[in-house]
Amino acid sequence: MYRDLIEGLRDFRTRYFCTHADLFERLAHGQKPGVLFITCSDSRIDPNLMFQAELGELFVIRNAGNIVPPYGAANGGEGATIEYALRGLNIQDIVICGHSHCGAMKGLLKLDHLEQEMPLVYEWLQHTQATRRYLLDRYGDRHDAEMVELAVQENVLTQLENLRTYPEVQSRLRQGKLNLYGWVFEIETGLVFAYDPAQRQFLPIDNAAIACPAPAPPRPLAGPWAARTHLPRPTGRNGVG
Repeated sequence: MYRDLIEGLRDFRTRYFCTHADLFERLAHGQKPGVLFITCSDSRIDPNLMFQAELGELFVIRNAGNIVPPYGAANGGEGATIEYALRGLNIQDIVICGHSHCGAMKGLLKLDHLEQEMPLVYEWLQHTQATRRYLLDRYGDRHDAEMVELAVQENVLTQLENLRTYPEVQSRLRQGKLNLYGWVFEIETGLVFAYDPAQRQFLPIDNAAIACPAPAPPRPLAGPWAARTHLPRPTGRNGVG
């Protein structure tokens, strides 16, 4: 794999870099991305590829489970990056994007097994315990595959709630200077589903009114996936999306 990286670098230098020299010259003098994109570290997810974005257009946070720790809960890179995105780069759009078949969500549903096997992952997933409690309470009788996909959706909404605990986010939302979006990428189809706060479900992105206001209404989980798997659409719980 190391040799593949070196070959890829050579290809990048001789093809892409040579034809985009002006872009790199501009980027050398600074960046002005338009979107803070928070997504999973899963190797199957590539925001620039998915959205055909050029270098410098997306400011990206990646971690296991696209998690945003609540304000003050952790002194880590996520909070610092959010602060810099808003205060340093004046970004006005934030997307939290989960994905189907997420390993972090599989781990969340079997959290007790992780405490000894992967203690750091176990501690990290505590930031989305609200997702786990809600799912086990409401959907504990569903089979594993259904639970994972429900967890993917609910986790995106939980992280939007966590994001709203940041004072800078709250302030900009009140001023109408910030938009929040909750998306899910379905790996096997290439489709992206956006949370529609009016319909309180995830819809194909072309059909969804995708900006999430503050506060958002209660929401049911089941969206387009529900139709394919014949899951009943549950009533919503109180919260924000």
